[in-house]
Amino acid sequence: MKDCALAAIATGRRAQNLKELRNELEGIDLDSVYYHFWGGLVRPQFDDPRFNNDFARWVHSALRNTALAERLSVIDPTDFADLEDLRQEVIEVLEEELDQSEVLPWTSREAQFHFIRSQIVVFDTHRVVEEPGELPGAIAAMSNNSVFYHFVDARRRTPGGVDDFRSWLSDLPGDYEELALRCQGVDPFYQTLSELKAELVQIFTEHLGGDRS
Repeated sequence: MKDCALAAIATGRRAQNLKELRNELEGIDLDSVYYHFWGGLVRPQFDDPRFNNDFARWVHSALRNTALAERLSVIDPTDFADLEDLRQEVIEVLEEELDQSEVLPWTSREAQFHFIRSQIVVFDTHRVVEEPGELPGAIAAMSNNSVFYHFVDARRRTPGGVDDFRSWLSDLPGDYEELALRCQGVDPFYQTLSELKAELVQIFTEHLGGDRS
């Protein structure tokens, strides 16, 4: 089992209004799109919990455009096949707003949007799960960042874009189809990692038994 940290790396690219945000977004590294949607799960949050990604938070706090912030906030990255499709959805929402706006609000230099890209750093925990029955206890013992690595980040590196649990179980003998379907139905984007971990422990315990503590 692995653990991870999501390193934040400054790109030097920034935006002071919606047009600049749209233009910069078109050419930014896709790791930056990933960071601004998923990074909030693995860093301390002091922002308004109504807004689920950094673009929405900035539009609300710096440009004072709550309606647009709410539109951006309902964009769920799990609905898109890849980060490029996700980027295009954000750009489309911004372009619609720009087309309808008669004025272009600016924020101060101190409140600019700074594009950050992410680099995941992976650690070996030296813990090994040898058979499925060990999973409920293993997940319960995981750190939140380990849950992020195996359930969220896995979707961009496994064949078929699934989490590590489903990927592993699919190669084992036995019928895990119902368990896989329940995992597939878990949306990690609208909950904290602690809530996600608790939901996974419940699902795996119900299907595989064992001690969830």
